[in-house]
Amino acid sequence: MDPEEVKRLIEAGIPGSQVNVKGDGSHFDAVVISEAFAGLTPVKKQQLVYATVNEQITSGQLHALSIKTYTPDEWEKASKLQISS
Repeated sequence: MDPEEVKRLIEAGIPGSQVNVKGDGSHFDAVVISEAFAGLTPVKKQQLVYATVNEQITSGQLHALSIKTYTPDEWEKASKLQISS
């Protein structure tokens, strides 16, 4: 898998999200920004993202995915503090 493929899967599973993925074939880091995360616990946010790539994880195509999730407001604040991907 490549980062663009992982990005497309996450964006398809979380419509309207902004996704940035970096990685090397089986290990990836994703930053996902979405209104869908509003009001969710950190665990629920992670589960929402993992659900978009579960098939690839199960099949072994995707070995490891590190996820950082933000609502647009959280991302704006984190960007100002330079806490980003």
